[in-house]
Amino acid sequence: MNANPDFNNLARIVSRVMAADETMLGGPKQPFFFRASGRLTVESGAAFEELAAAVKPLGLVPVLREENGRHVILLVKDFARSGGSPRTNLILFILTLASVVFIAAFGAVPASAIPCETPATAAGGWKAYILALQWSLTHLGAGLPFALTFLAVLGSHELGHYLVGRKNHTAVSLPFFIPLPLPGFTPFGTMGAVISMREPPKNRNVLTEIGIAGPLTGFLVAIPLLIVGLMLSTVQALPTAPGPCESYTLEGNSILYLLAKLAVFGRMLPAPAHFDIPPVLYYLRLFFTGASSPIQGTDVITHPIAFGAWAGLMITGLNLIPAGQLDGGHLFYAIFGNRAGRILPWIIVGLVVLGLFWPGWFLFVILIFFLGRAHAQPLDTITPLNPRHRALAVLGLILFLLIFTPIPLQGFGG
Repeated sequence: MNANPDFNNLARIVSRVMAADETMLGGPKQPFFFRASGRLTVESGAAFEELAAAVKPLGLVPVLREENGRHVILLVKDFARSGGSPRTNLILFILTLASVVFIAAFGAVPASAIPCETPATAAGGWKAYILALQWSLTHLGAGLPFALTFLAVLGSHELGHYLVGRKNHTAVSLPFFIPLPLPGFTPFGTMGAVISMREPPKNRNVLTEIGIAGPLTGFLVAIPLLIVGLMLSTVQALPTAPGPCESYTLEGNSILYLLAKLAVFGRMLPAPAHFDIPPVLYYLRLFFTGASSPIQGTDVITHPIAFGAWAGLMITGLNLIPAGQLDGGHLFYAIFGNRAGRILPWIIVGLVVLGLFWPGWFLFVILIFFLGRAHAQPLDTITPLNPRHRALAVLGLILFLLIFTPIPLQGFGG
């Protein structure tokens, strides 16, 4: 095997950075072209850079791992970085914009546009649904404030990932927005957007930068929009009980959303007609179960801009859940490495418990269980986080605690 010139050439390259005691070529069924194990003789970051430059002309990239206290270098085939046509991304964005505008208009249908029929019958329900569709299609402008605000947050989130990925020379796709124009079944008109990393990031520091860039950029865009939207909103008492043709949907509360309402209105909202338990316990119960939602109290009637910013922050909170391929999963892996997977069972249990109060969490549990168990490993897992990137990763997890919304939406009446 040592007579193979490719093997000898690769062994010489690896010897520059490693005292290897075991080397081998990969076979047809193995994921590597060349493997060496031993101890690095230079710092891992410098070793990666030297190897990457040396094997790039050969169509290879290095992968650095640590196994049982030994350093391992794998040389694997370079990743295909070519993407599809940007036209696909543009078309999907236009379709998503139209879908979000339409769904937002559907949600803004005034009660006067749908005659009240009592008692409610199946035929009456379908008639109301059709009337709401007709109104929304002829009043699409009513959906623009929410749609533009929401997509500004969502779009800036994805743009943050994209630009920082490009800055770090990591091949990433343009955002793929996912339209979902199903009135009555979706509150936002989209399933969000995704960016595909066409190659692993270089190391944990780069993974942290890419992972935090989206949530942080979206957060910075959402906050001023949320404050402006709340200033345009009103506070009013909710009816003691919705009438036969009345319905309400109340948005859930995160810690940051409660504080934003306190800053704008000077009091904690929602506020009940009276506290049946101490206020601190009341808001803890409200936060985690929604059970105290004040249908007999006072709440903010959100302006579409406020609701769009709230929705963008809520989606950001979902992305920061520290599991698998989510942004929070990237940050958690960057801090804890392979130990990050140990938290997954606890996350699933927590979401199942929350699903008892908001059934939408059950779908998220399924998605995380089947699609989110594997973390995105960088090429070099040996190089640790430096202090600055560790602080960024911790900032992302703190942001998750501030904007996570345990009970996103609650409907009353109907």
